[in-house]
Amino acid sequence: MKKILALFLVLLMFSACKKLGDLNKNTKDPITVTGESLFTGAQKNLFDQMVNSNVNNNVFRLFAQYWTETTYTDESNYNLTTRTIPDNHWDILYRDVLKDLDESKKIVTTTTYGGDASPNVKTNRLAIIEILEVYTYAVLVETFGDIPYSESLNIDKPLPKYDDGKTVYKDLISRLNVAIASMDPNNGSFTDADNMYQGDVSLWIKFANSLKLRMGLILADVDNTYAQTVVESAAPGVFASNGDNARLVYLSAQPNTNPIYDDLVASGRHDFVPTSVIVDMMNTLNDPRRPFYFTQIDGAYLGGVYGASNDFTSYSHVSDMIQQPTFEGMLIDYAEVEFLLAEAAARGYAVGGTAESHYDAGITASITYWGGTSADAATYLSNPAVAYTTAAGTYQQKIGTQIWLALYNNGFEAWTAWRKYDFPALVAPPDAASDIPVRYFYPIEEQTLNGTNWASAASAIGGDVVSTKLFWDKF
Repeated sequence: MKKILALFLVLLMFSACKKLGDLNKNTKDPITVTGESLFTGAQKNLFDQMVNSNVNNNVFRLFAQYWTETTYTDESNYNLTTRTIPDNHWDILYRDVLKDLDESKKIVTTTTYGGDASPNVKTNRLAIIEILEVYTYAVLVETFGDIPYSESLNIDKPLPKYDDGKTVYKDLISRLNVAIASMDPNNGSFTDADNMYQGDVSLWIKFANSLKLRMGLILADVDNTYAQTVVESAAPGVFASNGDNARLVYLSAQPNTNPIYDDLVASGRHDFVPTSVIVDMMNTLNDPRRPFYFTQIDGAYLGGVYGASNDFTSYSHVSDMIQQPTFEGMLIDYAEVEFLLAEAAARGYAVGGTAESHYDAGITASITYWGGTSADAATYLSNPAVAYTTAAGTYQQKIGTQIWLALYNNGFEAWTAWRKYDFPALVAPPDAASDIPVRYFYPIEEQTLNGTNWASAASAIGGDVVSTKLFWDKF
């Protein structure tokens, strides 16, 4: 009897230990992750970072002087240290986007797809991952200058060296060329794992060419011959309508709502108003996009003072349309592409059409995208202050002003366009910590953890300060 009791106790203890051991297992998380799910997550993380207005992560709408703050004005006055904003931008793009894309690429490469899946489906998926990697690295170069590239994402290189920004940029364009050439629009790709184009390879090819067009023109002032070759090869394959836009449509329920909704509505905060800089210009031009950009206050569009403390109730607000949870985020749109083609034509590149025809198409695309009509666009273009032949200044001023107005919902692209064209003539506020930043300084964590490589990069670009112009920003 004692032996039976002892055996029973041993079995009971073993059973209890087994059950206790089960408590260490996370039954809700998958043991393995698919390449497709990593791609989906990286894609959303990229859009969220480029779209959001949370001042901890993205202050590009403030740099472009579209919005200004109400109570806390640090970021409108270019204080980037209190919230370590450059660190957050860097970390999100490297850790939450590029690293996940890199892992997705590895898994897709080693996965055997059964059924009727053509080998070209895998090739298309890998090319799409490559395109998003190129876009993300390009944003990092355009933000910081020299960046970790050849040794980035390598677990064996915890302190990666920084590579020359121009060299990286040209390599990214080469990678785009390879990706474009490898894609077959007659085969599928990610299907519902792709929330941008739902796996439509033909649209991904257009996006890649549109990105290539933009990147080629970034280099035009420092390597015109190379830029012309890049731009002329990209131009035939770029966006042809607003239906091609690189967009992500958000959902109505959190956590998949538009980050602007999270920041402006769900948070219950009233931190931003549109600036008098953009509102006054659009009022002067009688711009038909005003009701889609702003609300009215006392029957008029009235912008706040940039960099000052502004009473939220005294000025126009961001339009209700933009604050909707399902409002789409954008990486590149058709209007921007047409303005880029206008620049290329003005430079004498063979891209088809004239600077004026592409300029007109860019304005029309923007107005109709936001909800205006072709007639609205025609009326706007008849204004002598808008029409390409009569508007003031060089092509840089004409295009720079109108692309800035069109990029209202894409702060990073607007900031980059302003740095490239130097128009419109933005002015830093009186209490600013610096002139308008033309780059982010490197993350503080890089200075402390990767100091030797950081110091070398800082020296190479001419100083790790926000006033250092990057290699492509020559004027």
